[in-house]
Amino acid sequence: MDVVDIIIAKRDGHRLSDQQIEWFISNYAQGETIADEQAAALAMAIYFQGMEPDELSVWTRAMINSGASLQLGDLGRPTVDKHSTGGVGDKVSLILVPLVAACGAAVPQLSGRGLGHTGGTLDKMEAISGWRASLSLEEMVTQLREVGGIIAGATSDLNPVDRRLYALRDVTGTVGSIPLIASSIMSKKIAEGTGALVLDVKVGAGAFLPEVERGRQVAEAMVALGEDHGVRTVALLTDMETVLGQAAGNALEVTESLEVLAGGGPADVIEITVALAREMLALVGIDTDPAEVLSSGAALEVFEQMVSAQGGDLSAGLPVAEHQQQVVAQESGYLSRLDCRSVGVAAWRLGAGRARKEDPVSPTAGVMCLAKPGDKVEAGQPLLELHSDDAHRFAPALAALEGAISISENAPAARPLIVDRISKEG
Repeated sequence: MDVVDIIIAKRDGHRLSDQQIEWFISNYAQGETIADEQAAALAMAIYFQGMEPDELSVWTRAMINSGASLQLGDLGRPTVDKHSTGGVGDKVSLILVPLVAACGAAVPQLSGRGLGHTGGTLDKMEAISGWRASLSLEEMVTQLREVGGIIAGATSDLNPVDRRLYALRDVTGTVGSIPLIASSIMSKKIAEGTGALVLDVKVGAGAFLPEVERGRQVAEAMVALGEDHGVRTVALLTDMETVLGQAAGNALEVTESLEVLAGGGPADVIEITVALAREMLALVGIDTDPAEVLSSGAALEVFEQMVSAQGGDLSAGLPVAEHQQQVVAQESGYLSRLDCRSVGVAAWRLGAGRARKEDPVSPTAGVMCLAKPGDKVEAGQPLLELHSDDAHRFAPALAALEGAISISENAPAARPLIVDRISKEG
């Protein structure tokens, strides 16, 4: 086998053979034979040429087989997980994992770090003092049995090739590849040993896949991969035309998540979280109303237990940026558009995201949306609040927001948050 031949084959639109796929995945996982620039070239070829369904299935299985799979054993609870394709202000996992655990399921969520203009769940959780993302398999099983939920990074021996490809996609413009999205998510979720899975596939301006049809395609691909591997899988297409909630940024989103867990918080975050929780509970046969459990405060208790079990200290408070700067309305009327991607890029430029896979992220940086589309605003009213520890970052963040805000005489039509539902049954 020769990696250049594999790159050329995919570049020219050919289906890779099973042997080529297995050789590439195995060798790239080992980190010696194949260089990052060669893997990047293949990722770009896949981005443009795609993969056939059976080719993608073999690719995904090879990723799973590149490392160990979790054997969770008998936890005394059914296992179910959720994964989001990523969006601006998408802090749902921080609320959903403890909520579904409080309803009686075990949620073994292995999460990732930020990709492009969106924040990663681990980056958000690491804004909590002392919290650690790395857990051993023994610690995972113990926490799932005793608490019901974990949010953690994958262990080093679990699907190691995905960790390398995940970071590479972030810095090579290949995040939006349907086969690479589907195989990355599903290989990781299948390897983590969950019995059921709900996918939150974002569509709209702030999503990796803005077009509804492309979102539906990746949802259908992932549902098929899950069912093929014995994991009961459902996907919801959800709207990411504007920021979910008000906060976009690591510590800012943790704060907002705590507000929702305490019974408050933005209505759109609550709606999406409860809808996903209902799907998760239905897949594992738990007949409990997650809305009632959320309002009871039981999910907050579970979140506090999860944080404490992983070394975190919520009593220490969350870090706050040294500098803030507001963006105000230039005229009166209705906020008709707040471009989601522009807000995500602004948060990234403020320090909440990474330009290179080696870059650290700022726990304090981000954007607070003080108004949302549909709100009536007055000239001079603050619409956004930018947060950063480095005041020099405000200028590039403001440049990202140029043209992102529209104010009109009439309120825009309301957009549904749940766009579609994809399942094996159709």
